[in-house]
Amino acid sequence: MWNFPTRAQPPPRLLLGPGPSPVEPRIYEAMARPIVGIFDAYLSGLLDAIQERLRLAFGTTNAFTLAVPGTGSAGMETAVSNIVEPGMKLAVFANGFFCDRISEMGRRYGAGVVRLEKPWGDVFSAEEAAAFIHREKPHVVAYVHGETSSGACQPGRSICRAAREADAVVIADCVTTLGALPVAVDETGVDLAYSCSQKGLGAPPGLAPVTISPRAIERIRARGTVNPSWYLDARLLEQYFFTPRRYHVTVPVSLYYALDEALTIVAEEGLGNRFERHHRNHLAFVAGIEAMGLRMHVAPEHRLWPVNTPLVPAGIDDVKVRVRLLETHGIEILGGLGPLAGKVFRVGLMGAGSTRENVVTLLGALEECLGEQGFRPRSSAVEAAEESYTAAVA
Repeated sequence: MWNFPTRAQPPPRLLLGPGPSPVEPRIYEAMARPIVGIFDAYLSGLLDAIQERLRLAFGTTNAFTLAVPGTGSAGMETAVSNIVEPGMKLAVFANGFFCDRISEMGRRYGAGVVRLEKPWGDVFSAEEAAAFIHREKPHVVAYVHGETSSGACQPGRSICRAAREADAVVIADCVTTLGALPVAVDETGVDLAYSCSQKGLGAPPGLAPVTISPRAIERIRARGTVNPSWYLDARLLEQYFFTPRRYHVTVPVSLYYALDEALTIVAEEGLGNRFERHHRNHLAFVAGIEAMGLRMHVAPEHRLWPVNTPLVPAGIDDVKVRVRLLETHGIEILGGLGPLAGKVFRVGLMGAGSTRENVVTLLGALEECLGEQGFRPRSSAVEAAEESYTAAVA
């Protein structure tokens, strides 16, 4: 006998962790629309519209731009599996958890992986990037634009410039940055970029936007071995997502309804306005954190706007703080990974979650929960955040 509730009844949550981000009601409404077949003309038109809007979000004219069925890691594996062949050298700028994941994927696809290492939260200078690439002469270079594990944003232009001089193609992880701060794929010189649907774009998890440059497409077509990943093979994906739309897999139709609605919201707001909103709320949050007497893990010039990493104060148990936030306020934030476990909070202010109301609410709740463990703030976090907002419009 089945002894389960007939309907899922999730508790109310304010998702202010590193993802997923809150989903707007109209996106949920879009997901309730009737399913159509995967070759229906309506869905074909919708996929075309999604691809064009993703080009705008990525800052690219790449023809091969689409949303792969799967999460952000599926986007990562799409990039790695299609461009890496056994015996190739993959150079990874390693300064966080997701750089490590790229490295592991590269090894599994037969690459000789070389890494330039830095502590999580640090970024690589133009001089360091050029010296590494010119020394190693790799076939493929990979970096994480927005490292979710540390809260650091890695500039990509110098990496891409040095890679082009070495005739290498560049993979950029934009999982945390797409839709929240400028990605500028073409201007930066990235060859393969990927992201996810559930962070800066504000849709539910399950789709991974990917864009591949004509230069990288040529190398994929010329590769000497078959991509071991059948599901993520770009040539098979291309057959379905572009004319003549031959069968590859059954795509999650409702998730494309959701992504289309999310991208419509992005277009209505305007990318510039959206970036400015994320930046403004990031600055207000940091002002509040520092007013309390906490410090940020990443230097100001290298901080991500959508994922913030304040340091856990000495003597404070980060797990207890996070549990209390969830129990008493329904707010989810997460802790650090790897070497940052127990040392930082990871606070997401992205997509629909990046609002003045959420910043103020979170700061007040965080101050309360820290106080329960004996932490005494230097001054009011909420007042400092409000002053930051006032200054932003002055």
